[in-house]
Amino acid sequence: MHIDVGDPTRISIHHLFFSLALMGTLNLSFQIQTRYISPSSPSFNTFTISLTTNRKKFNCSRFSLSMGNPNDTHTKLVPGAAGFLLQDVPHFTDYLDHLPSYPNPLQNNPAYSVVEQYFVDEDDTVTEKIVVHKESARGVHFRRAGPRQKVYFKPDDVNACIVTCGGLCPGLNTVIREIVCGLYHMYGVRKVLGIDGGYKGFYAKNTITLTPKFVDDIHKRGGTILGTSRGGHDSVKIVDRIQDRGINQVYIIGGDGTHKGAAVIFEEIRRRGLKVAVAGIPKTIDNDIPVIDKSFGFDTAVEEAQRAIKAAHVESESIGNGIGLVKLMGRYCGFIAMYATLASRDVDCCLIPESPFYLEGKGGLYEYIGKQLKQNGHMVIVIAEGAGQELLSESLQSVDQQDASGNKLLQDVGLWISHKIKEHFAKKKMPINLKYIDPTYMIRAIPSIASDNVYCTLLAHGAVHGAMAGYTGFTVGPVNGRHAYIPFNRIIEKQNKVVITDRMWARLLSSTNQPSFLKPRDIAEAKKEKYPANGILDGKIVKTMSMN
Repeated sequence: MHIDVGDPTRISIHHLFFSLALMGTLNLSFQIQTRYISPSSPSFNTFTISLTTNRKKFNCSRFSLSMGNPNDTHTKLVPGAAGFLLQDVPHFTDYLDHLPSYPNPLQNNPAYSVVEQYFVDEDDTVTEKIVVHKESARGVHFRRAGPRQKVYFKPDDVNACIVTCGGLCPGLNTVIREIVCGLYHMYGVRKVLGIDGGYKGFYAKNTITLTPKFVDDIHKRGGTILGTSRGGHDSVKIVDRIQDRGINQVYIIGGDGTHKGAAVIFEEIRRRGLKVAVAGIPKTIDNDIPVIDKSFGFDTAVEEAQRAIKAAHVESESIGNGIGLVKLMGRYCGFIAMYATLASRDVDCCLIPESPFYLEGKGGLYEYIGKQLKQNGHMVIVIAEGAGQELLSESLQSVDQQDASGNKLLQDVGLWISHKIKEHFAKKKMPINLKYIDPTYMIRAIPSIASDNVYCTLLAHGAVHGAMAGYTGFTVGPVNGRHAYIPFNRIIEKQNKVVITDRMWARLLSSTNQPSFLKPRDIAEAKKEKYPANGILDGKIVKTMSMN
């Protein structure tokens, strides 16, 4: 059954279900094509609906809806009672027929013999929002990560590959190690390749054979043993190489740009009807990936930033009118700067991209610095690399440029603001002693700390369990403390940023006693910026649905 609904025609899905129910108990699948209104680009979408009804009592016992956009990954939406909505991830059975499944070998694994429950229940989900009111709908959920009773690969048939893309981050080698060891020790997989040099490595013939012995102690090193690069993404060529090499599991470790590439690779694989699982592991030292609680390497970055802040504090208090200025990573968001400041308690001012600031005039940065020096004789400033870029651009009349991943190339705000501060107080004939510390590449190149190592293990194992169970086109991460499988489109739809109207930023202002540097107009605009209530899509077509 195929129904085309053009704008502005509307169709009541509830009335359609009721009419179909009068026909008796049935199983059917039909499609509705409608216009999806997106702020970026309106486009036609196809909704595929499967349901089971019973004539005696209208009850939709099974209802799944998948939204397809030719330019985007498929989104599977499964509504339930009381406003429940599962935002599911693709599975082989969505586009491949008559696939055999096999018992999960974990049930015969001695290491898991003491586990009370081997497998995750198919109906287990993880809620996106945990703070609700008594009248709230149940809201958006994700499929819980973990091993399933059935797998869709025989261990001997698996030919997996791992690729790392984008910038360095503490924990990359740990993730690589645990994917390899997880495949070997949990599932008996013996063929795992490392792709050398990011996405570009798919075009070359250079691969690294990965075994538990080879990766045994790589978690003690920084960087990535596989090498990395930015850009170089041609999905057709990459999938050609995947086919040529007989690869059927692809583990991609990277940030939002890498996941955009992974989403396109998955779509090409799906278009060709290949039995190839594509699993993402989210990586960004800045912690700017949405939905998940945090990204791996972030805790290590905050911990290592303390060393730079302590050094700045010692330098500043050891001389009259001393200023210690530390620049930390944070291209579009200031999570590292904010958490490092809160952890340190030695910082007098923290500047991040989300909170505009100004230099001159009443309430400006210069006035605050002068006040602090008069009161305490020294101060420490932490600035994220993306903060104040609009001021810097006006001053230097710089031209916007991008790197191979599409990230804006930033001017060195640390050097610039150091010069501006020195220049200002020289004009005031007030001598200062400013020391500028930039630990950026020292931080991202170190091995991960213990908590990140454990976190990386959970991410890697979650990805392995998902791929073996036939899930694809997903990334894995903790949502409110529980690991879940998240569709690619949710990871790449926007960036996670510090909410300056949130209590965490207020805690920082209380800790540093710095002014907010915000004008009433800025505060009003910040309060207006709220995410959609359902948090699913930008388009007007999607609403929370309740099926009773």
